[in-house]
Amino acid sequence: MTKRAYNFNPGPAALPLEVLQQAQEQFVEYNGIGMSLMEISHRSKEYEAINAQTQELLLELLGLKSGYKVLFMGGGASTQFATIPLNFLKPGKVGSYIITGSFSEKAYEEGKVVGEAVIAASNKEGKWRSLPKAEDIQIDPNSAYVHMTTNNTIEGSQFSYIPETGDIPLIGDMTSGILSRPLDASKYAMIYAGAQKNLGPAGVTVAVIRDDLLAEEPKHLPVMLRYSTHAKNSSLYNTPPVHSIYMVNLMLNWVKNNGGVAEMEKRNVEKSKLVYDVIDASGGFYNGNIDPDSRSIMNITFRLPSEELEKKFVKESEQNNFVGLAGHRSVGGIRASAYNPVPYEACKALAEFMVDFQKRNG
Repeated sequence: MTKRAYNFNPGPAALPLEVLQQAQEQFVEYNGIGMSLMEISHRSKEYEAINAQTQELLLELLGLKSGYKVLFMGGGASTQFATIPLNFLKPGKVGSYIITGSFSEKAYEEGKVVGEAVIAASNKEGKWRSLPKAEDIQIDPNSAYVHMTTNNTIEGSQFSYIPETGDIPLIGDMTSGILSRPLDASKYAMIYAGAQKNLGPAGVTVAVIRDDLLAEEPKHLPVMLRYSTHAKNSSLYNTPPVHSIYMVNLMLNWVKNNGGVAEMEKRNVEKSKLVYDVIDASGGFYNGNIDPDSRSIMNITFRLPSEELEKKFVKESEQNNFVGLAGHRSVGGIRASAYNPVPYEACKALAEFMVDFQKRNG
């Protein structure tokens, strides 16, 4: 077999080799039914079993025993930015947004399109370097919900606490951090995530919504835009992305069989520390984009002394079997996305490459 790349892509991102091999074994014919999963009906008993088990697995790994529904939806997390206020932002109420990066800012802008949206906290003036402290978050008591992005994929920051919102529903975009560390998911009224980082391939978006939020059906909305539609029909109202959901199932089983979310956090802390230690010991050659107390264990971002050196770093990294280390086009620099499936060996190799690169170019 060809040598696997050190895949630091931000999404679609790395998948565990054993998951890919498992899917490969079942690709042409699933469980002896004479067809691929790509071909079977989403109403078949085989797919309905996958659909139900995947929902149960996710709730189990999140530690949510009851009171929540798992929905499989299309359109990525970006579509959720609009779907959330369409469903929950009633006239006379405001949507409150904690703005900590590009994607939470986009969610806020979509909220303003639908209704009235306000900023509960923002760290934009500080160029996203550190996250707001809990005491700096000012929540309008007339809020329909509070929206936050728990891990900022582009900037490389991650919340270490869950804001207290009282009776106001808290909604978390966990696209790039879901299942990377244990958290009290019951503090969230809704969690959502595009699958293409920690949950599987692109093509499906997961939404986990508390039952009380689903109780009211917003009949002013088209049927497909109502969360209640998908909840009532167990995400089978229309044809779902069957194969993508199957891959999510395999990924959730992989997490469970590899020690669960607590073990994921242990591995992720160890992996990210390898790279952060090189940054911190480089004497400023590598300059982290985020203050240490706000750093993400998923997306490690940093700059070099010049854009010319950054381009050289990326070019040489590609020649050394690394993939996906260029920073987001909107900010530049370097970004290593070390999601759950990225192995320790990849981060170790990156750290060694960084030390060598500095010796030759520092």
